Formats: sequence, C-alpha cells, structure tokens
Amino acid sequence: MTKPVLLETGPMMDLISSQLAAHFTVHKLHETTDREALFAKISPELTAICTGGHTGVKTDAAMLARFPKLKVIGNFGVGYDSIDIPTAAKRGIIVTNTPDVLTEEVADTALGLLLSTVREFYQAEAYMRAGRWAKEGDYRLTPGSLRDRTLGMVGMGRIGQAIAKRVEAFGVPLVYYSRNKKAGVANPYYGNLIEMAKAVDTLMVITPGGPETKNMINAEVLKALGPRGILINVARGTVVDEPSLMAALRNKTIQAAGLDVFWNEPNVNPEWMTVPNVTLFPHVGSASQHTRNGMGQLLVAGDAIRRQSCAARGHLPCPCDAGERVRQNRMGQHTADCANPQAARRSGATARLHQPRRGFAGVQNGRIASAGHRLPRRPRGQGASVRAKRLAGTHGIRGG
Repeated sequence: MTKPVLLETGPMMDLISSQLAAHFTVHKLHETTDREALFAKISPELTAICTGGHTGVKTDAAMLARFPKLKVIGNFGVGYDSIDIPTAAKRGIIVTNTPDVLTEEVADTALGLLLSTVREFYQAEAYMRAGRWAKEGDYRLTPGSLRDRTLGMVGMGRIGQAIAKRVEAFGVPLVYYSRNKKAGVANPYYGNLIEMAKAVDTLMVITPGGPETKNMINAEVLKALGPRGILINVARGTVVDEPSLMAALRNKTIQAAGLDVFWNEPNVNPEWMTVPNVTLFPHVGSASQHTRNGMGQLLVAGDAIRRQSCAARGHLPCPCDAGERVRQNRMGQHTADCANPQAARRSGATARLHQPRRGFAGVQNGRIASAGHRLPRRPRGQGASVRAKRLAGTHGIRGG
C-alpha cells in the first residue's frame, strides 16, 4: 500500500522524522533547492504537513491552497500562530499541537530569565570571565532585586499559571491581565493593560502570538511601566514592538528587559547586541532534551496524524474509530484512552474509558478542539458553537 504524502517545512528532531518516515512518504522543504518544483510535484497527493514556529515557514492561506487533499497539520510547539487557523477551519483540516508537556520547562526558563535580568547574572559572569574581579574588585551592587517588586502577568493560561506559582514561591506579589478573568485564579485581575503596567514594575509576557496581540507591548505600555520597569518576554516576538522597546531601554524609559523571543527569528536585529541592559536568550524556552523528546513523541503520536495515516492506507475502520487513542503521560509513557466508549465495547478494545486526551488541539469540520478536551456535541441543526467561532477568530488557542 502506498504511503500517504507528508511535507516537513523545516528540520525536525530525529525522533520525529524517523517515526514519520515509517508512516508517510516524507518530503523536506528545507532540503529542496526548488520550492515551486517540489510543491508542483507533491500538490496532487499531499495529505499532511509537519511544521513548527522554529522552521520560519508560514502555513498561510496561499500555501494551504496549493494542497487540495491536505487533511492534517501537525505543529511542533504549543503556539501555532504561523498557521492560518480560520482557513484550516473552513476546509476541515485538523491541526494538532504539543501543549502541557512543555509547560513546566517554559515556566522554569521564564524564572531563570527573570532572575538573570533583575540581578544581572549574565553581566556578572562576563565580568568574572574577563578577569575583572581580581583587578577591579567586586561586581557592582545590582540596582534590581525581586525583594521590592510587584509582577504583572500578561496572559494567564497554562504556562502563565505555572509561572505565577513559581513567582509567588519567591514571595513576589503578582497580578495579571488577560482578555477575561480566569476562573480559579485568586490574584488581582486587570482588564486594562496600561492600568496594570502603571500599578507594577515588572511585566512577564506569556500570551499567544498572532494579529490580535501584535505589538501589544508598545511605547505606551513601556512608559506606563516606568523607569524601574523590567520586561520579560517568553511569549512570541511579535507581541512586543521591538523598536519601541529598544528605544525605551536606551533612553532609560524602563530599567531592563529579558527576551527569549524576537522578530524574524533566527535573524535577530543585530542592534540588540549593542544594548547593554537587555538579557538575550535564543528562544530556548522548552529547549531541553527531556522536554523536546516529549514534545516530539506527542506530535508523532497525535490522534489526527494516526487517523489520517490509517485512512490513507485503507485501514478502515481506523483503530482510532474503535475508541482507542494514544495519550502521553508526564513520564513519556503511552496509554490507550477511549474517546468512544460504545465503539470500544463493540470492538472489544481494552482502552480505559473516559480518560481526557492531553496534548491534542485541533480544527475539524470547522470547529476547534482545545488542548486536552473533546468538543461537546452540538444540538442538531445548530452551527458551530460560539466558543469555536471565537477561537477560530484568534488565529490560535495557545494556553498562556
């Protein structure tokens, strides 16, 4: 049986590429010298795309239009603002991502970046490596400290809440801004970003990318943050107006910044290398072997990709339709969960019943399923749910 055709838009971990190759005929966009020729060759048969923000490729409406048989897009990462979600929804293309497995790692990185920025750890290390300690004496007392700060979270999704727990463990007062007040979050809520920036001296940005949040952190927000202000961005580079931030740092409108994400990655504006009061990380939020392996396994074990592979091979009914789905637990092991108890009983499947599916987020038949949950059935005769319509308009459902 001929394998279904899949396009990798950029380099993937060996763990991902090897498993995809076992189920698909894989074409690698980053290895071709003639993109148009490759697209023309695979267009009639392509059914799946494996992508990620790190590839720098926009899976936009124009690209999706090239592939009339496309059924599934697997995204390596939690945020998928590089994918045109409304267009995928209209065409019934399933979109998967890899949330949850990276939540704790990114939260750890956010705290590391916060501490490094506030206490100037990178600058202090550079001072020592240059031999200046013995020659010039102790490194200066840092003007920044967490001891007298209040932190404002910009975004309070899964990762935001994980960061908040860590910040509070340091004894730092914390408030948050998001589009809506979060149920179960006791911290003070602001519905206005400018007002929150005025009330705090540290901003931690962990909100989705995309058109709705582009340049959200602008000159007005930075001015409201003030001369003691510190900005930490572990969200998406597009959320921050980079020229305004660079000017605010040079003019001492704010004290310092720590950035893990940038415009036009990895081709970062070289001017950043000349700004002394910024700490720069090369987008390493989830970049540990442990977490990236978990993300990779979650991607290739995605329900949508397995279902498409089964269908393309003629394995009908697909085992997925018998109620068996793969779920990855926190230890990287896999257990079968049942998403269709009746079908499972009929087929004799031994899957556990009613377990939530973690790590799946998708658009199917124009509806968006948020990570870890199946969409409820809608009454006969009704259109897509209000929530699905709202999510489809956000160009992503990234938690945090």
